Amino acid sequence: MTVDHAASIEPLRHRTIVLVGLMGVGKSSVGRRLAQALDMPFRDADNEVEDAAGRSIPEIFAELGEAAFRDGERRVIARLLEEPPHVLATGGGAFINDETRSLINEHAISVWLKADIELLARRVGRKDSRPLLKNRDPVEVLTELAQVRYPAYAQAHVHVQTGDTPHAVAVEAVISALRDRLDQESFKP
Repeated sequence: MTVDHAASIEPLRHRTIVLVGLMGVGKSSVGRRLAQALDMPFRDADNEVEDAAGRSIPEIFAELGEAAFRDGERRVIARLLEEPPHVLATGGGAFINDETRSLINEHAISVWLKADIELLARRVGRKDSRPLLKNRDPVEVLTELAQVRYPAYAQAHVHVQTGDTPHAVAVEAVISALRDRLDQESFKP
């Protein structure tokens, strides 16, 4: 990393960066690479929820229901937002909760990663570990989720359209959008 590049991303390291968006958009994979590019820790809210609950997300959904999962997710994210700055990938439904969204937007920089539904459906169709897709058509589910969730996602500080490109391209797009946001409004401590 060049000295100029390092100096230009330094202000981005002062607040937690929270990635939001639909399942399959790359919040975790892009988030890991973004954290590496910014030399920040990476946290995945889904992993943290599983650790706190002592069971997998599909098990939480099956045994306790979605409402219990969302409640645990909200508490875990609130705890993570109290930690030193890091990159945080959230579950697709986390930002829909009014309290969680408010906490994120107050204590972090929120970034909405957005991609075409057809691309997301191809990505999520490769796994059968997503409770909301169980025995359903991914395009149908994602279209329904988009209708409900996009108004909440639109409240993120930064919006980044991603596509079927290498993760490095998405990371650079996020960094560029964050720099632009810093130029427009001060997120500096």
